[in-house]
Amino acid sequence: MRHTFPAKRSGLVIMILFLSFISSSSDTHTPATSPASDMAVQPITSAPFVMAEIAEPVFPAQSYNIRKFGAVGDGQTMNTDAFAQAIQACAAAGGGKVVVPDGLWLTGPVILAGNINLHLEPGAVIIFSRNFNDYPLAPVIFEGVAQFRCQSPISGENLENIAITGQGIIDGSGDAWRPVKKFKMTSNQWKNLLVSGGVVNRDGSVWWPTATALNGESLLAGLVKNQKELTLENVTPARDYLRPVMVRLVNCRNVLLDGPTFQNSPSWNIHPLLCENVIIRNLTVRNPWYSQNGDGLDLESCNNVLVSNNWFDVGDDAICLKSGKDREGRERGRASENIIIRDCTVFHGHGGVTVGSEMSGGIRNIFVNNCTFIGTDVGLRFKSLRGRGGVVEKIFIHNVRMVDIPNEAVLFDLFYENDSSKPAAEKPIPAVSELTPIFRDIHFSNIFCRNAGTAIFLNGLPELPLQHIDFDSVFISSSRGVVCNNIEQVIFSRVTFIAKQEPVFHLSQCRETVLIPSRIKQPVKVWVKVNGAKSKAIYIDGAAIDSSAPAIIFGDNAPAEAVIFRNWHK
Repeated sequence: MRHTFPAKRSGLVIMILFLSFISSSSDTHTPATSPASDMAVQPITSAPFVMAEIAEPVFPAQSYNIRKFGAVGDGQTMNTDAFAQAIQACAAAGGGKVVVPDGLWLTGPVILAGNINLHLEPGAVIIFSRNFNDYPLAPVIFEGVAQFRCQSPISGENLENIAITGQGIIDGSGDAWRPVKKFKMTSNQWKNLLVSGGVVNRDGSVWWPTATALNGESLLAGLVKNQKELTLENVTPARDYLRPVMVRLVNCRNVLLDGPTFQNSPSWNIHPLLCENVIIRNLTVRNPWYSQNGDGLDLESCNNVLVSNNWFDVGDDAICLKSGKDREGRERGRASENIIIRDCTVFHGHGGVTVGSEMSGGIRNIFVNNCTFIGTDVGLRFKSLRGRGGVVEKIFIHNVRMVDIPNEAVLFDLFYENDSSKPAAEKPIPAVSELTPIFRDIHFSNIFCRNAGTAIFLNGLPELPLQHIDFDSVFISSSRGVVCNNIEQVIFSRVTFIAKQEPVFHLSQCRETVLIPSRIKQPVKVWVKVNGAKSKAIYIDGAAIDSSAPAIIFGDNAPAEAVIFRNWHK
């Protein structure tokens, strides 16, 4: 069925401008000034929720230079003992600054202590050893679950008042650890990689640094398949596969990362877990674009965090919020909450700011403000799947600029890593339970994107749709417009989409969705397509329509009464 209104045939570019907002159909959220502030003239203001104050850690004035403990900065001498002795001496004296002067400082793992500021002076480069034997296996939490991984190059656990500061560089020698996919390299790069050593898999598509790393995944999969408990003994043959995150901070309070460059990590770059009162600012975080699991910053089950004025160019998600995976995450029950991310720039990354997919402990009270993404695969990325459980809510994203996003400018996908291509009717729909992820109460305003593959993709679950999401003051140019599956109470207000393909809106099994056009800048032949028998209460308000109205198409058993017009001037 088709509602046809007089309209001219459109060209390749489609523009729809929304200027008004139906206040009766949405919750309004006025940003409230929070009393919280960090102590370095970066006050936390205008957050739409109240946060406790985040104060920087304060350290005694004394300094301990690693040179005085025998360190040699020639890039050849191992300085593991010198780092350990300097940190231990500083901690024994009540804390202070451990100074890394200019030079090339080769070392094995560095273990932090409380009341320690590891400070890199200009010209200081810490290079971590490429010898896997320097990194023993240890029990950790990675990707939301307990497992064994190699010891992190930098780690700290159960500490208070710690910092890594300065203007130096920390290099994790991750290229010695990571597998590389052939299709991500030029022919010359691939040829040089093969000459460097290592092995390739059977079909020649992936390079691995060692045969142990190559075989590690199948070895671990076999243990799981046979329901064997993972022990230090039976996972040791897969040691080279179990790459560490570069900076691992667990259950720490009053944390400051300020200034250095963190680069070339074996796996994730920076991973604060179960930490409280964290300030991360003025960092450069780098990984090659092809780096497997090369995340920039993964905040997991952390509380009271300020992330500001950082620069990311990485191989996976740039800034990622997590809170544990499946049963372990739900039982831990520690949300990532009260987090402000502002004034950050992301170049390459799978997502500029990402939520999930490990979010089983919940994520709430997040404010993303004044960030820029240039060339990220996806801009704002939300992902989960059945079995995770957890609640993502009270997310506020304001003033984000994006350029050249190959895929979605805004993405919600609750079928992450699953086949969501088949119609829901062909699949059994489970009942809502603690295993069902919930995404709701999420707000976007002042979002601008030039040149995306798809403007917005909202893919909820049929048993529990995405709920209470609103887009206000959004302008996106893209090849494809807005695609919505299984959403409820979603509002598009004062939004402009310039799309090359029609229709601008694909709505499937959508309920209580509000589209508010006020003027159609360029005629559109097909504006909205509605699919699905469960579609209903899709409100289209045209109070200020001053041009010919475009067509609405109904398909896949969608009832014509699913669309309700308000103030439509025919």
